[in-house]
Amino acid sequence: QVQLVESGGGLVQAGDSLRLSCVASGLTFSNYAMGWFRQAPGKGREFVAGITWGGGTSAYAEAGKGRFTISRDNAKNTVYLQMNSLKPEDTAVYYCAADYRPRIAVLRRSSDEYDYWGQGTPVTVSS
Repeated sequence: QVQLVESGGGLVQAGDSLRLSCVASGLTFSNYAMGWFRQAPGKGREFVAGITWGGGTSAYAEAGKGRFTISRDNAKNTVYLQMNSLKPEDTAVYYCAADYRPRIAVLRRSSDEYDYWGQGTPVTVSS
């Protein structure tokens, strides 16, 4: 079965960096666009960043532009989210998700469009 397993979350101070990883199994990874979403306490799940099947196109929510970078390694079935200059408002559970989009260069930002989800990794940024 398909599994997405996130890692790399933790407790950091404002201004610090974290790199999240998500390893996928049970699917043909290169057929999927990958996204990172987050959910803060009491709030809905929101798009953070996405990357197309081959890594040629990426997109970011306004909150992470200039601070976050998404990348992928199809040989390792892994997608990453590098987060720099973290702020307390970045505190959330971060989820990776897979969207079946083989050879499609357009990313989707709605969580409803994604087919598979990981269990999430918590990120807490203290001020």
